[in-house]
Amino acid sequence: MIKTLLAQVKEYRNVSLITPVFTALEVVMEVLIPFVTASIIDKGIEAGDIGQIYFYGGIMLVIAFLSLFFGVMAGRTASKASSGFAANLRDGMYENIQKFSFSNIDKFSTAGLVTRMTTDVTNIQMAYQMCMRIAVRAPLMFISSMVMCMFINVKLSMIFLVAILVLAAALFLIMSHATKTFSKVFRKYDDLNASVQENVSGIRVVKAFVREDYEKEKFSKAAENLYRLFVKAEGLLTLNSPVMMLVVYGCMISLSWFGARFIVAGSLTTGELTSMFSYVMSMLMSLMMLSMVFVMITMSAASGQRIAEVLEEKPDLVNPEGAIHEAADGSIDFNHVDFSYKHGSGEDTLHDIDLHIRSGETIGIIGGTGSGKSSLVNLISRLYDVDRGSVLVGGRDVRAYDMEALRNQVAVVLQKNVLFSGTILDNLRWGKEDATLEECKEACEQACADEFIKRFPDGYDTWIEQGGSNVSGGQKQRLCIARALLKKPKILILDDSTSAVDTATDAKIRQAFAKKIPGTTKLIIAQRISSVQDADRILVLDGGRVNGFDTHERLLKTNEIYRDIYETQTQGGGDFDEA
Repeated sequence: MIKTLLAQVKEYRNVSLITPVFTALEVVMEVLIPFVTASIIDKGIEAGDIGQIYFYGGIMLVIAFLSLFFGVMAGRTASKASSGFAANLRDGMYENIQKFSFSNIDKFSTAGLVTRMTTDVTNIQMAYQMCMRIAVRAPLMFISSMVMCMFINVKLSMIFLVAILVLAAALFLIMSHATKTFSKVFRKYDDLNASVQENVSGIRVVKAFVREDYEKEKFSKAAENLYRLFVKAEGLLTLNSPVMMLVVYGCMISLSWFGARFIVAGSLTTGELTSMFSYVMSMLMSLMMLSMVFVMITMSAASGQRIAEVLEEKPDLVNPEGAIHEAADGSIDFNHVDFSYKHGSGEDTLHDIDLHIRSGETIGIIGGTGSGKSSLVNLISRLYDVDRGSVLVGGRDVRAYDMEALRNQVAVVLQKNVLFSGTILDNLRWGKEDATLEECKEACEQACADEFIKRFPDGYDTWIEQGGSNVSGGQKQRLCIARALLKKPKILILDDSTSAVDTATDAKIRQAFAKKIPGTTKLIIAQRISSVQDADRILVLDGGRVNGFDTHERLLKTNEIYRDIYETQTQGGGDFDEA
């Protein structure tokens, strides 16, 4: 974990290394101040020598100024390094997430990823800054103060060794119990974020069904669970303070008692005892700061582990060496393909799929819920890899292609249409970054999107809200189809992408496809028979297996499932259920 996290320091490595140097110099200056104070008392005040007082006073001023300067520089460099480290962690996670396949993404919840990139990174940032400054300053201050105390009086210094052992044992017990609790805390953070995200995204449904009270209760439970765990964790950490104060006061009493006896015996001067009190306070403050570092590290350990999980997650799908960048044509071949979402589980979603589709064909795909329609087309653009068999595009295995090149030639309009915040043009240019306005208009005409775009006051400059919330479902679908057409793909896959448009518009879109992109292989997943009956061939899936693959007319005669769907819909039974 630590190695993974520190790899993200990158360009802030030098700043991170300079910070401990400044901190060490600050400590050296601070350690010298009590020593100089003892000289002022013993050689100046008690001796009645004003010259010595001025001399050592001047030295103290210089040391104090240097201590302040080094402290300021350490603070600046630590802040720069920790902020940069946090930025790199977020960039690293975000970059890795972009490389994830669907199977990788399925391992993490959206809320969990948001928590990792916000709360968890903030915890690591604070811990990193404390490690650079306090975790360096405190041990150095402690060791230096201990050395100076031993230089003054070895016997009195033994008091601190006993105190250290007691404190170290107490801190270890507190940390070991608190770490387990904090691990649970961040999982509850995920639940809380998920509750908020779900409520906001589905707010229209919540209000339509008057479920505000239910949602508030659900959120309150999540917040209450988080509260209880935090109280438990923080309750353990609060034990740190009384243990610390017990050790501090014990040391002070012991030092006063034994120090007074040593002064009476003549083995210790007043100035030396005064400086030892200063060193004692420095040591105990160092221990206090170390305990704060331990607390922060305890809190951030769970965060670091969660961040490392994202950074260390290896994409299931990778580009091969010598990858192919161009498909010969739009032909598709499934050679005895088996597929499951959990590899090796034995629960296949697709079983022995053996299909051969010619370039330029229009293929309709129909089937019941869970029949594997979406799973089938996801394999063509290599959103998942097969378990057994092979999928070929243009006569070559999809695993031999560069994934970016493959997906540019296999355009997919997914079942869940997504638009992003920006203008209509911005969204369309996801299909082709440098597309001209004329190209965008042509694509929209083919997708029958130009009809409603013209009615907008700002036309193609109309702003689309996040998720496309300010356009209807049918409008969103048509914009997504236009976006896919801009790619000028060899294969176009429509995964139930016209379900929200009326049948007349659906027919217009299919006619446009036949006229404008006759050489493109088109795969249309639909609920309505009317959407696929004009296709060259229609694939009927049932339970992840091919139940029929033929023309509309022949399937009506030979395929019972297809005939039942057709009769149900033509008799007014409604749309067939989607996958």
